Amino acid sequence: MHVLILGGTTEARRLAENLAAGRREDLRVTSSLAGRVSAPRLPPGEVRMGGFGGAEGLARWLGEQAVDAVVDATHPFAETISSNAASAAATTGVPLLALRRPGWVPGPGDVWHETGSLEEAAGLLPSLGRRVFLTTGRLGLSAFAALEDLWFLVRSVDAPQAPAPARIEVLLDRGPFTLQGERELLRRHAIDVLVTKDSGGEATAPKLTAAREAGVPVVVIRRPPVPTGIPVAPDPEAAAAWLDDRIHRGASPDID
Repeated sequence: MHVLILGGTTEARRLAENLAAGRREDLRVTSSLAGRVSAPRLPPGEVRMGGFGGAEGLARWLGEQAVDAVVDATHPFAETISSNAASAAATTGVPLLALRRPGWVPGPGDVWHETGSLEEAAGLLPSLGRRVFLTTGRLGLSAFAALEDLWFLVRSVDAPQAPAPARIEVLLDRGPFTLQGERELLRRHAIDVLVTKDSGGEATAPKLTAAREAGVPVVVIRRPPVPTGIPVAPDPEAAAAWLDDRIHRGASPDID
C-alpha cells in the first residue's frame, strides 16, 4: 500500500517516523516537501521535492504512483496545497486525511487581537505598539512595508524577501524555542507588540507565554479552515490509526 504524506511540518515527520518504526514491509511511504526551506529536516522513507502542478498535477501523480491514501500534514496556513489535495482526492477517489495540530487558545492574562489576514494585522499595529516582533515567516512581509514609523524584528528560517518594512532586523532561527530565550528576546529588543499566525504546537508557543508575562499584546492571525468534508486528526498517532483502519480494514475510525 502506498501512502503520500504532504509534509514540511514536525507532525508530518513524526508520522513518517511512526510508520517507519513499524517496519511494515507492506507499506510504502512517500513524503512530499514543497522545497521552500533551504535545508529541510528530511523524514525517513521516500522523499520528493517541489510542487505537483496544481490539483490536476497532483491527481495525475496519485494515479501514476498508485497512491492508496493521502495525509495532508502541511502547515495550517498552506491553504493552496490543502485545497489542491482536496480537489485531487475528490477527482481520484483516494482517501484524504488532514493532520492538523490544535490551534492556540488564549489564557488568563493574554491580550490577544485576532485577525483574518496579514493586511488586517498590519492595520492594527500602529494602535498597539512601535516595536514589533513579527513571527509570521519570511513570506508576506509586503503587508507591513508601508508601516515606516514602526520597527520590526522578523524571525524566520530563511532570509525574507522584499518588499519589506524599512526599519527591520532579521533573526534567522528555527524552533523549538525556550521560554527563557523568548523572554530575553522581548526584553533585549524592547518589544511592545507580537504578531503571529495561529500555527499551534509547542515548538513556538513559548513566545506567547513570554508576551503574557511582559504584558505585550499579541496579534494572532486565524488559520484558514480545513476544506469541507475532510476528516481531521489532531496528532500523528491518530493519523496512523486512521491509516491502519483505512488501508487494512477498509473502514475509518471516528475522527472529527
